[in-house]
Amino acid sequence: MPTMTAAQQREQERAAYNAYVAECPSRQVLDALSDKWVTLILTALADAPRRYSELSRTIAGVSQKMLTQTLRMLERDGLATRTITASVPVRVDYQLTPLGRTLLPVVRAIKDWSETHIAEVHAARAAYHHATLDT
Repeated sequence: MPTMTAAQQREQERAAYNAYVAECPSRQVLDALSDKWVTLILTALADAPRRYSELSRTIAGVSQKMLTQTLRMLERDGLATRTITASVPVRVDYQLTPLGRTLLPVVRAIKDWSETHIAEVHAARAAYHHATLDT
């Protein structure tokens, strides 16, 4: 078997979608999915389609700009769909696609973990802060 050059090896790893390789396109997905608004929107859409205003009320603290940008990104990446119903006023609903549903176990686990362990994280932060003040 011939020896590969470093460039050939990087190309092979990139083609295999290895997120540890800097050029791997899967990093774009990881970047998007690591956003807190993505996690909260996906879990808010888990049970049923929702209107924009419902999402805005459900997810406290999300700005109109961030909600719009995140919904557009989810739609672009095939994780959510937007359905427009001609009525007065026009009704727009968002729902998860089958691909978006595959993320639910992961994002629910992250959301649940953060809610369960926030007290421990706060304690660790306080201990770290105290330790850094003493040095």
